[in-house]
Amino acid sequence: MADQVAVTPQQAVNQVFGLYETRGGDDYIGEPVSQLEHMWQAAALAEAAGADEEVVLAAFFHDLGHLCAPDVAADSMAGFGAVNHERLGADYLRARGFSERVARLVESHVLAKRYLTYKYPSYLRQLSEASLATLAFQGGVMSAAEAAAFEQDPDADLMLQLRRWDEQAKETDQPVGRLDHLKVLALRHLQRA
Repeated sequence: MADQVAVTPQQAVNQVFGLYETRGGDDYIGEPVSQLEHMWQAAALAEAAGADEEVVLAAFFHDLGHLCAPDVAADSMAGFGAVNHERLGADYLRARGFSERVARLVESHVLAKRYLTYKYPSYLRQLSEASLATLAFQGGVMSAAEAAAFEQDPDADLMLQLRRWDEQAKETDQPVGRLDHLKVLALRHLQRA
């Protein structure tokens, strides 16, 4: 577990959303959208599906590790972002007081990809070039034993849904709405914690 950073909920929101303000416009590593566009679309899909606030936040934060990585070039997946970005993002959120559920969902989106490539070989063919390229760095297709363990997780279905939103959130020409709504959700979440 990440060491807790001594910040107020408002400071934590400012820190997290500051990453989007400074690095959100960066290329989303081989995809036709920016980091912010991708994560905004994932959150919008979660919200449209009626997901609860923690799930909407996890959808928005799922690739935060690419933004908070100290030096992407030093620990990169051949130019496709930070190695272990899912863990980096989850630990960053934990350290700022976000719930374990939000952190676990952020951390799970790579496991869900690996599971889907095992369970549904056709899913592998649906992955974008960038997503295929990163799969090798992320452990590749799950083994049968790993898949059986994944299926035992009580949040497995939710993790898979988050992954599906991740894959869908690559549409071009989708304007990013104001972040105020997500900031309010994040602040409320942290104040409850």
